[in-house]
Formats: sequence, structure tokens, C-alpha cells
Amino acid sequence: MLKSEELKELLAEPKRIVITTHYKPDGDALGSSLGLYFWLTAKGHQVNLIVPSDFPAFLDWLPGLENVQIYTQDINLHNQQIEAADLLFCLDFNGLARIHEMGDPIRQAKGIKCMIDHHLDPEGFEDYAFWDPSAAATAQLIYRFLVNEMQDADHISADMATCLYTGIMTDTGSFRFRSTTSEIHRIIATLIDCGARNWAIHEEIYNSSSESRLKFLGFCLLNRLEVIHEYNTAVIHVTKEDLNQFQVITGDTEGLVNYALSIKGIRLAALIIDRNEQIKLSLRSIGEVPCNEICKLYFNGGGHLNASGGNSKDSLAVVIAKFKSILPDYKEILTK
Repeated sequence: MLKSEELKELLAEPKRIVITTHYKPDGDALGSSLGLYFWLTAKGHQVNLIVPSDFPAFLDWLPGLENVQIYTQDINLHNQQIEAADLLFCLDFNGLARIHEMGDPIRQAKGIKCMIDHHLDPEGFEDYAFWDPSAAATAQLIYRFLVNEMQDADHISADMATCLYTGIMTDTGSFRFRSTTSEIHRIIATLIDCGARNWAIHEEIYNSSSESRLKFLGFCLLNRLEVIHEYNTAVIHVTKEDLNQFQVITGDTEGLVNYALSIKGIRLAALIIDRNEQIKLSLRSIGEVPCNEICKLYFNGGGHLNASGGNSKDSLAVVIAKFKSILPDYKEILTK
């Protein structure tokens, strides 16, 4: 396994580099990727930032977004870029299934694979790992990587700071999750000093909803929310017809599960969506309710203790029934 000192030496000379992140990139995935992109290009490296899919519209203001390439829009070109790369930075994921079609090209690539991530149970495909499952966000780890491992605290530009701030803010729920430590606040203070406009970032992320998205959220809360009081659990399900009726686009369901979790007394919330290819499930919890265990054991997924995701090829009705059927196994922790 490559050490940080050795990686620092490799990066002392210009390299061909690919940065990638997980399917359907969120604020942390894009924020950490763009933050690293700015640092590497400033050092003279040739960098291709390639993501597996599109991303939410509320992130389309991020600095440097014009440099983000979507893999499926030119697969041959991007495979060539991956094959030619000296180093490949894999951010905010630790298993190649998380990048879908990009997984095989990345696996077969001859370049050095560098994983920077904060999720549990890494697959082990990487040659270099900067991994901490206790970290709140990969953007936090990018900051640590640059400052501590690469020893370059003096070259955080305003654009870098903006991207890293976005990643940390979104993955900590605007700094309200239990993962928000004093270190997070110290990093955030530094990023603001470096030029991140905190109020403007918040405005772009949280006050840019479309009219149709708000109507969709209202519809779901009125018609698709079910509270299971016996287990202090709430479930929101979304059908294909709902997605079509409200012309739901990538990012429109972001945060919907948190409305269910915000109900007084609720300790576990699920959002179950009938996508065309499969059922997607997002879990959020309070306290020690293990979202990651539930997703790993029953829904082909994983993640963090209080925030995880999974999927299933069963029907929507079957997945909802399956989720409800496992609640008795967790009754003690859900009701204590």
C-alpha cells in the first residue's frame, strides 16, 4: 500500500490524473472532487474529472462545474482517459459497484488508485487509502489530505474553499448531525477565511427549489407518508406515476426522507422510490438505530450508522412490506 509521503513525491511532477466519485453525485461527492481538482490543476497536473451520471440541479452553480464530464456521454473517450491516467482518485466511495459502468474500467486501469472516503467496509481495490469512517464528509478528508498529508495549507483558493464548504455542509445536514465535531467548525472557519461565502452557498443549495419540486414534496407528505407508531418509524413511498406526474429530476427527492425523520418521536425514517430500473431506499435514523446494518442485511446497500441507502429489484409493494417486516427485530432500539 502506497504511503502519503510516496504519493506526495509522485505528485511533485506533472501527472495525468482522473478524479471520479459515486453514481448520482451529491454535494459532498462533487464538492470534494472539485476541491481536489482545483488543487491538482494548480500544481500543473492534467486532470479529467469524470462522474458516472448526472447530478442535482441545485449544484449547477459550483465553481469549476464546466470541467465535470459525465461518463455515459462519451464512454470511449472517458475509457481512454482512464486507461491513460497515471493516478486515479476515487472520492466518496469505497466499492467499485458504486460507480456503476465505470467500475470495470477503473478496476482494469494500470494507474495508481487513490481512495479518499469516509464510508464503512472498503472493498480494497485501491493502492493508496486515506480513509476515516468517523469523518463527517469526504470534503473534510480532502482538507486533511491537502493540509496534513500533502502539507499544503497555504494554497486553498476561494473556489476550493467554496467546494469543500459545500461538501461538508451538505453531508452534515448544515452542521446539525452528530458527526459535526469541533474539528468541522475549525475547518469551516478556515474555509470562510479562504473565501467561502457561507451565506451564499446556503442560499444556492437550500433556496433554489423549483415550483414543481415544492408541489411534489407537498404531495408526498400529504399522500405518501405513513407513520408506524408502534416502532417510532415513518415511511414515505414514491411511485413511478408520482415521478412522472411532477416531472421529478435528479435532486428533487433530496432531503425528503428528513421530513419523515423530523416528526416528534420518530427514530427511523425510510424513503422508498420506484425508479425505472430498481427500487431505491434511503434510511435516516436518530441515536443508535443502525441504518447501515439494515441496508446491508436486507437491501444490498450500506453507509453510515444514521444515514444509509440500498436498492432492490423487487416491486415497490414487496420492498415496503419487507421493510415493515424487519421492524420487530429492531423494536427494542426503536422504542427505548
